[in-house]
Amino acid sequence: MTKSYPLLSLALVAFGCSANSPAPAPEPKTDEEKTIYALGVGLSRQIAPFHLSAAELQILKAGLTDGATSRATQVSPESYREQIAQLADARSAAAAADQKKAGAAFLERAAGEEGARKLDSGLVLKTLREGTGKVPMLADTVRVRYTGKLIDGTVFDTTSDEAEPAALPMGQVIPCWAQALQLMQEGGKARVVCPSDLAYGDRGLPPSIPPGATLAFEVELVEVAK
Repeated sequence: MTKSYPLLSLALVAFGCSANSPAPAPEPKTDEEKTIYALGVGLSRQIAPFHLSAAELQILKAGLTDGATSRATQVSPESYREQIAQLADARSAAAAADQKKAGAAFLERAAGEEGARKLDSGLVLKTLREGTGKVPMLADTVRVRYTGKLIDGTVFDTTSDEAEPAALPMGQVIPCWAQALQLMQEGGKARVVCPSDLAYGDRGLPPSIPPGATLAFEVELVEVAK
């Protein structure tokens, strides 16, 4: 099935971009301007799979300008719908390959740390604090505190701001977590590094997790509940 990528949402992010350097964005001041700005930010996330260069953003801007001002367009959007989907797939695959290469090196460094072990599946587990309670099974629900980071240190998810631990059914967590948590006991804490194929794979979880991303978690297993 051919994917749909609305041209307006792809193009909004290109406004004000220069081939050399981005021009300063106008500061939204009124509530209406802030609403429009928020709309632009939200729509611009659809451009992520394309990984466009500055020169390509200028072409995108030209298409937006022609369409928005009712000028004659140089190509028909409808006739290029399939090519848009193909371009997104190709750019996403290339980005995933780059992420996997960097992730493989990160995994090897993590596996070389004192006390770390690399499982046959590829995940790396390092115990930070031994637990003394129950070991979770796939049918259980776990209560956990955690912080998830990309390999560059960017935090994409955390429970640090939550008063209570997160309750997660073991059957619904990513495969990396399902494997790692079954090697922990209540009260334990570990650093878990997940290769992309045990996390969100080549699709990633836009906009916070890129395609092919290796992920690093610090996980505290607070409680196991049936």
